[in-house]
Amino acid sequence: MKALVYNSSPQSNRRTSPGSPHRPLVVMKFGGTSVANVERISEVARMALESQQAGNDVVLVVSAMSGETNRLLKLAHEVVAVPDTRELDAIAATGEQVSAALTALAISRHGGKGRSFLGHQVRIVTDDAFTKARIHSIEHEVLHEALAARIIPVVAGFQGVDSQNHITTLGRGGSDTTAVALAAALGADECEIYTDVDGVYTADPNICPSARQIPSLGFEEMLELAALGAKVLQSRSVEIAMKYKVPVHVRSTFSGKPGTWVIDKSRGLESHRVTGLAVDRRQTRVQLVAAENRSGLLGEVLGLLAELNMSVDMVTHSVLPHEPSRASVAFSMPTSEVHRAQTRLEQLGEEVKAQQVVLENNLAKVSLVGLGIRSDPQVSATACRVLNQEGIALVSVAAGELRVSCLVQDGQADKALNLLHDAFELGAENGDQPVEQRRVSNAGL
Repeated sequence: MKALVYNSSPQSNRRTSPGSPHRPLVVMKFGGTSVANVERISEVARMALESQQAGNDVVLVVSAMSGETNRLLKLAHEVVAVPDTRELDAIAATGEQVSAALTALAISRHGGKGRSFLGHQVRIVTDDAFTKARIHSIEHEVLHEALAARIIPVVAGFQGVDSQNHITTLGRGGSDTTAVALAAALGADECEIYTDVDGVYTADPNICPSARQIPSLGFEEMLELAALGAKVLQSRSVEIAMKYKVPVHVRSTFSGKPGTWVIDKSRGLESHRVTGLAVDRRQTRVQLVAAENRSGLLGEVLGLLAELNMSVDMVTHSVLPHEPSRASVAFSMPTSEVHRAQTRLEQLGEEVKAQQVVLENNLAKVSLVGLGIRSDPQVSATACRVLNQEGIALVSVAAGELRVSCLVQDGQADKALNLLHDAFELGAENGDQPVEQRRVSNAGL
């Protein structure tokens, strides 16, 4: 009876739900602000029923009520300074359990049929990396059965279960990943991510007043933006959407306006160089100074970090010009990760015989993202020139296929973001048109 989430061909995931083979299927995910209280939960129920009445089969995914996960984790840390991660997941997962059950009750109150499902009931099977587990498979027959009975399943986001039946969670923003993974598993026609913003912007509009909404962008660009600090979607959810060609529509719960489509989209040679900007605060630069320059030093360092399950970026390796037998390795990482593993980082310095381990805190990573970057070396040059002219010191710069990232002092991050947004004229209309994408019925939304 096991049904794996992922097949070798994305099209093979296309839905064959018993009892309703001709009804479009939409997965609707609602974040914490969308289910922040009973009134908003009631509105979510109404929206789900309107979509069902318009001719769609609907699966809901809900986050915990706004602030609830933080409250639960704070309780755990009041009991013990460093809680066991297995128990942290058991505690944190209860937030989504409450909102799923309340939403199912609200659907019933509005005259529909709703039923809540937790991660172990759908059976979202993950690995055992507590607090940031990855999905292996979804046994989704129970959802097909509910849909065939015209029931709206309300799935608790963010959570799963490992092979030993321990509760696991998928990391911050994990409800996005739950929703997109379910859409892939069920062969849904689209996945709608409802949040408190109208869509994806060229930059955070709270920081950059000239930022504008992007009607549509490709999976690759969205993945880079998410990984580099844009908070609209969890990066792992975009990875799944890209791999299995799940159309994702990011939109506001509150405005009813068209949002941003994230789709499989290719752009021609006339594409703008930069699509958008992201900023990732609370970054630390770690430098292993004057390590022994032995063969495979960089691979050794990255391998040891991987064993710690630590994600690093902006990696550099430089041989000391006055002492070729030694080299320095530097990388950036979230400051929260440094706090968790500072002792291990010091041990890492000893293992590679570094003369010193230097931690530089209070940094932020400001990144430009766009398909045009891969073919235009002027993007890096322009970014560095603009920031230097305005007196913003660059701690480090890294360029990739789709992005240029600049590590700056955190206090200068907002200024840097606005300067680059203006320099690349992202506030002006660039002629991008909404995607010609087949929509499912969504009258009334």
